[in-house]
Amino acid sequence: MTTSFPPGFLWGSATAAAQIEGAAFEDGKEASIWDAFARVPNAVLNGDTLDVAVDHYHRMPEDVALMKQLGLHSYRFSTSWARIRPGDRDVNPAGLDFYSRLVDQLLEAGILPWLTLYHWDLPQAVEETGGWANRDTAYRFRDYAEIVYGALGDRVQHWTTFNEPFCSSFLGYAAGVHAPGRREPAAAIAAVHHQHLAHGLAVQRLRERGAQNLGITLNLTNSIPLDAGDPVDVEAARRFDGLQNTIFLDPIVRGEYPADVRRDLAEFGLDEVTETGLVRPGDLEIISQPIDFLGVNHYHDDVVSGHPLEGADDPHLVDTGRPLSSPFVGSEYITFPLRGLPRTAMGWEVNPAGLRTLLVRLGHEYPDLPPLYVTENGAAYDDEVAADGAIHDDLRTKYVLDHIQAVSDAIADGADVRGYFVWSLLDNFEWAWGYGKRFGIVRVDYDTLERTPKDSAIAYSGVIKEAAGAVASPVS
Repeated sequence: MTTSFPPGFLWGSATAAAQIEGAAFEDGKEASIWDAFARVPNAVLNGDTLDVAVDHYHRMPEDVALMKQLGLHSYRFSTSWARIRPGDRDVNPAGLDFYSRLVDQLLEAGILPWLTLYHWDLPQAVEETGGWANRDTAYRFRDYAEIVYGALGDRVQHWTTFNEPFCSSFLGYAAGVHAPGRREPAAAIAAVHHQHLAHGLAVQRLRERGAQNLGITLNLTNSIPLDAGDPVDVEAARRFDGLQNTIFLDPIVRGEYPADVRRDLAEFGLDEVTETGLVRPGDLEIISQPIDFLGVNHYHDDVVSGHPLEGADDPHLVDTGRPLSSPFVGSEYITFPLRGLPRTAMGWEVNPAGLRTLLVRLGHEYPDLPPLYVTENGAAYDDEVAADGAIHDDLRTKYVLDHIQAVSDAIADGADVRGYFVWSLLDNFEWAWGYGKRFGIVRVDYDTLERTPKDSAIAYSGVIKEAAGAVASPVS
């Protein structure tokens, strides 16, 4: 590798509360929408639940020690709304205490805490009042954010409001493949707007309380027409870019929904501002509160066609397993042909150049963007444990190193990228895939819960030490 990173570049890894903590109903925690969804027959592979996950709740000190051993500068984690304010009623002291102890352990280890307030685990009790389709949930989120800041704001400096609202709105409320499992297009668009509003309200309130580093994490893509000379493919790529990228970026950065998205989604109330409608006076001013950083999650590009995929049973299915509900594409198809590139165990194409393109493009298309952090990037593969107990995950190692090179190249091209977080620190509950997909750079034996750094973890640790100008020490 030939890489160059600016002074102070942050190296970290990331997880999410619902995916690793377990203790799903301990110490006052009540059900989140994912605890409920996992109990719906056939919703999650093999009927897997989050009840134990990888038991981070009880093994947190061990996991922090592992982070220190790897040399991580920062750890990106999320707090669970359902643990801190179960049923969205009174504050649960035991829940706050867990995160307070985690923060203390991180700081003692010299690791910067990077906190995400919402990584998809809405309290089930809030969903039963309408969830993100209900405008009131945005104000409940603001209150939850203030509670967390009140407990941790003296020690946590970096606050992310939402992780990947695309997934928690479209996949949860329209496609039905994520919690809460609803298939209601109008509810999905309402969820998009209300999560935007919740973000803005939280930024406002935390800024008032003295928070300095506030941002949001979006999963962004390059939407590439299969045939740039085919108007049908170009139109499909435009529509998908609107659903995946600009419907999230433009309100936050520019204070408006893009005109083409408003036209595409006019029937769902996104095209006008009214006192009683979805978008109300003052909403966009709240949503576009200045932020201090933008988190970018990126795993793969999307090649898009407006023609049916030959042989596909349902041409509205994304070939990566991410369904797109047909009301959002009108009468047109949106399909996702493959280009013959290597693929991960998720079926996602491996193309590190796409990350470089995305990071550079964001700066050109949104000149007012704050600094960027790659807050998730990684790959699932079917790992094998060698006879000596090691995990020689060569494909994941190459994926991570090649994407780190792409970040370095993007910086050389002018992108203002300040950090990289590999996904994920640990093998974990991979949402609707249950425990069937492993993203971790650290293997978790799901029977014994033993942690074992994979070769990718050792390689990543070496990159961090090399970047700091230090001699790498072995990781066992």
